[in-house]
Amino acid sequence: MSAAELTPPEAARWAARAGLPLPPERHAVAAATANHIHSVVAVLRELDFGDTPPSPAYRAREERHDAAV
Repeated sequence: MSAAELTPPEAARWAARAGLPLPPERHAVAAATANHIHSVVAVLRELDFGDTPPSPAYRAREERHDAAV
């Protein structure tokens, strides 16, 4: 287990701190789920979006498709 992974007791403590007390049998599942989410977010953080504008700058428009080609 890497130092960045959440342990079951830590997951229980964070859940309780958020007002969501977990029964002991759910601690390991909560930790595994949090670790999976963290690994997915870590991959997203590595992406280079470069000059990609933020989503509010996107303007969707309808594309016209001519029937006759």
